[in-house]
Amino acid sequence: MEISVATQNFMALGLPGRLAVFRMLMRLSPSGVRPTEIAKVLGLKQNTLSHYLSELEICGLIRHERHGRSLFYSVDLAKTAGLVSYLVDDCCRGRADLLSQSSVSKRSAQMEEPPYNVLFICSGNSARSIFAEAILNHIGFGKFRAFSAGTRPGSRLNDYALVILKRNDLETNGLRAKHISEFDAPNAPRMDFIFTVCDGAAAEECAPWPGQPITAHWGVPDPVKAIGTEAEKGLAFDEAFSELNRRIAAFSALTIERLDRAALQRSLDQIGISRP
Repeated sequence: MEISVATQNFMALGLPGRLAVFRMLMRLSPSGVRPTEIAKVLGLKQNTLSHYLSELEICGLIRHERHGRSLFYSVDLAKTAGLVSYLVDDCCRGRADLLSQSSVSKRSAQMEEPPYNVLFICSGNSARSIFAEAILNHIGFGKFRAFSAGTRPGSRLNDYALVILKRNDLETNGLRAKHISEFDAPNAPRMDFIFTVCDGAAAEECAPWPGQPITAHWGVPDPVKAIGTEAEKGLAFDEAFSELNRRIAAFSALTIERLDRAALQRSLDQIGISRP
């Protein structure tokens, strides 16, 4: 990377507002996000956000695609990887003492032996993440241990979500709504994978997880918010369950022990954006 390009990129990220936009897009990567959703989460005025997006796009760190009448912004992962590589390998000459030991060892390391701990996060932990926990504990028994949590306190399991699980012969005993803070405690299980299954949870700021688990965003529409007849609401729950079941089946089939972290990340991102 040319030093002039790197300088432009660093300058674009040098303003707190633009950095906040970039961080949010990275948390939702590789999915695209509408400007209205970015503005709502970050509390930005539309004209201010437009300026931030323009500056980040000019330097190549983000890009946009049009779908119908809507624009969706996402991080250009290749350009961002080039910037990180320039900072670490070029400017810093890859010095191991400037990086944490775990960062150095895991840049090309493979995963440890199973079972792997997996945490699914959504805002309420009432349906989608509960679906995912139950599905993976069934499909991936012996290879995975699944957990779920919500970012919103005081949640409870959705009654219809439990109906869907029982209809699909999945275990519901022991399922409960949990706050994400339970998994931040010193005695909490160390996670190998973390998936956000709603855009709201993915967009929220959170501290880095211990052990640097591999993360991905698998956004699924919230069936709890479905409107219409009882049949239409039921269909929304069925569709959310089916989509998560499809993704988790694909995840369970991965030969995790044979893939390095970069290959695993690409596979998980692809599962999150693929459509049946």
